[in-house]
Amino acid sequence: MIPTTSDAKSETPLLVIPAERAASCPLHPPAEFAKWREEPGLRRAMYQGQPTWVVSRYHDIRAALVDPRLSAETIPASIMPATADGETPAMFARIDDPEHHRLRRMMTRDFTFRRADSMRPQIQGIVDRYLDEMIDNGPPSDLVRDFALPVPSLVIALLLGVPSDDLEYFHRNTTVSLDTRSSDEQKAQAFGAMCTYIRELVDLKEHNPGDDLMSRLATEYVATGQLTRETAAVTGAIMMQAGHETTANMIALGAVALVQHRDVFERLGQTDDQAVIANAVEELMRYLTIVHSQVDRLASEDLTIGGQLVHAGDLLVMNLPAGNWDPDFVDDPETLDIDRNTRGHVGFGYGVHQCIGQNLARVEMQIAFATLARRLPGLRLNAALDMLQFKGESGIYGMKELPVTW
Repeated sequence: MIPTTSDAKSETPLLVIPAERAASCPLHPPAEFAKWREEPGLRRAMYQGQPTWVVSRYHDIRAALVDPRLSAETIPASIMPATADGETPAMFARIDDPEHHRLRRMMTRDFTFRRADSMRPQIQGIVDRYLDEMIDNGPPSDLVRDFALPVPSLVIALLLGVPSDDLEYFHRNTTVSLDTRSSDEQKAQAFGAMCTYIRELVDLKEHNPGDDLMSRLATEYVATGQLTRETAAVTGAIMMQAGHETTANMIALGAVALVQHRDVFERLGQTDDQAVIANAVEELMRYLTIVHSQVDRLASEDLTIGGQLVHAGDLLVMNLPAGNWDPDFVDDPETLDIDRNTRGHVGFGYGVHQCIGQNLARVEMQIAFATLARRLPGLRLNAALDMLQFKGESGIYGMKELPVTW
């Protein structure tokens, strides 16, 4: 049953975001979203315990994400770790320009297309290593545990300079901090634990730097007073959390989508055309849209979005899955078509807060999907689709486990 509640501005019960997906088609956005796009104005829903405007049309989402009257500063102070002097460190992904731009620039060179492309040999080696282990151990296997989660975890750890032995610590705390059922206290404790870890890492890197992002932040910005240790710690924790959680879920969900579309899976396994592989990843990003909540904004003044009057102080959540399935964006959106032009999808967000790690994520997925299809052409689910365990309760849609065989 879909959880609902009511609101003074609505005559009908409100659906809760993130909304449940049908067990028979768990890769598709909830059916209600199509109706929301067709209705005038915006839809009201419950999000993080409060009535919220939901923006579901593709063009409305893009307009909202570049509107300076909508602020990204929506994270409650109660879940942010406080510094010794009681100040709250900046969370670069959740603040507005110009400070957002200043902090983001400190990390840009580590996430350029050239930097991500240069990591292809290392990423290929990591992918091959885990597939070697899967093949040597033989079927069946849990693709989340044995492939989808460890690959991006090792990649982002390599880029940040986090020891691989500590990855389980981040996996455990990320699960709590992204679970919509967690209390603010639980989220604060989990996120605070990750920040404490990264702060200690910053101290270490300042005296023993390596060729990694946290070393550069420590030596070039913390040491020169341009960045506080606490903000560096929060930044590293965010990058570590987002860097493994999002890509891991995309690899797992993408594998499910691909084995359900055997022609696409076989094509990926047989082609060396990087353009085909790259476009397949973009279409999977559109089709799956794992960030099914999390992208929210706070109105700083009265404005109209999608024909709806929104008042100062109102919260809005961007319904990215609905936007990527908007017929005004692509024809026949329910079809997985890796030859279509999906340029402009909002799977990585849009505007100045668009995902800083998108170049790295693209390379990881391109290598992971193509190698998986080439080396395990007989890959298939080892459980019925409606028996798979999805993470609908998380702000990032994904899978708890993925039983496969080959």
